[in-house]
Amino acid sequence: MQAIIQLKDIVKTYRTATLETTALDGVSLDVNEGEFLSIMGPSGCGKSTLLNIIGLLDRPDSGSVIIEGRDTAGLGDRDLARLRNSTLGFIFQSFHLIPTLNVLDNVMMPLAYRKGYKGNAKAEAKEALAKVGLPHRMEHYPAQLSGGQAQRVAIARAIIGKPCIILADEPCGNLDSHMSAEIMDILRRLNKEDGTTIVMVTHSAEQAALTDRTVHFFDGRQVAG
Repeated sequence: MQAIIQLKDIVKTYRTATLETTALDGVSLDVNEGEFLSIMGPSGCGKSTLLNIIGLLDRPDSGSVIIEGRDTAGLGDRDLARLRNSTLGFIFQSFHLIPTLNVLDNVMMPLAYRKGYKGNAKAEAKEALAKVGLPHRMEHYPAQLSGGQAQRVAIARAIIGKPCIILADEPCGNLDSHMSAEIMDILRRLNKEDGTTIVMVTHSAEQAALTDRTVHFFDGRQVAG
């Protein structure tokens, strides 16, 4: 299998006037195309920092981040933004829906930032909402949704641009067990049926067991997996 994400000797340190914290300490990790990978570890071990670096939202202090064979080290902010928009979809624990936009407009949002996009954003948003089982909620606003529905909208927003990689940071963290199972079922279908590569941070061993592989982090280092 070919690696779609390659991290080589990643180091990331956060500094304040009085404290220096190493969030990632020489992390090397390959994620294969079409793999569903879960990342586990205690709070503060570097999981979310790792996801932000894979997602090109943050830069490492040293080391290489290679996405689809492209070394991102020499890319400027504009090129990084384009690569993010075309290749990566993001799902967060807190949904991050825009409260003043209805469901359809929230889902269409990523396409507004895609340079040269000439497709039918409304039709693609409807297709994405159908995939997550919410075609009947298009005109509703985030405040009118349950937590599970809001996360399904967030997933639809993440997949509208047909990214080859989805990064999910505790996607079930704010949901009960029933809704968590529904979200995991959607993610597994996206992985198995569409071939989408998924990297998911989770505290749940039960959810991690549903993925292809689990890596464990402790104090900024990969300790297993």
